[in-house]
Amino acid sequence: MIDIKNYGRKIQYYETDRMGIVHHSNYIRWMEEARIDALAQIGIPYDKIEAAGILIPVLEASCEYRISFRFGEEFSIRVLPDRFSGIKMSMKYEIYGAQDGLLHATGHTGHCFLDRSMKPVHLKRDYPEIYGRLSEYMSAERE
Repeated sequence: MIDIKNYGRKIQYYETDRMGIVHHSNYIRWMEEARIDALAQIGIPYDKIEAAGILIPVLEASCEYRISFRFGEEFSIRVLPDRFSGIKMSMKYEIYGAQDGLLHATGHTGHCFLDRSMKPVHLKRDYPEIYGRLSEYMSAERE
């Protein structure tokens, strides 16, 4: 079983808006940070993926905001694999306040796998090691 630790960090001043709360666009960035961290934890860091010639563009992204964050607070993101076919994958995210433990936001991203010429990649056939690690992670997290 793959054990993935939640991603977390402190909120920076530049991430806030004039009202003193985190600008909504930063949540999508944080989900990307958490996804890249999760991939590294399962043994396929993003630089290794790109060195293999694989790109993982975002096809869709959404976020539901519940409780605002402010400068100096800390958060933790739980990355939850949703679907994986070897050609596409999707992830869900739960963003918690480190101090209050409350769920501040939830999100979702959808991705596909492309080569450098922007053609679809079939991971199972073309990159079995990466496919195997992702497949194990995606199925283990749903159990």
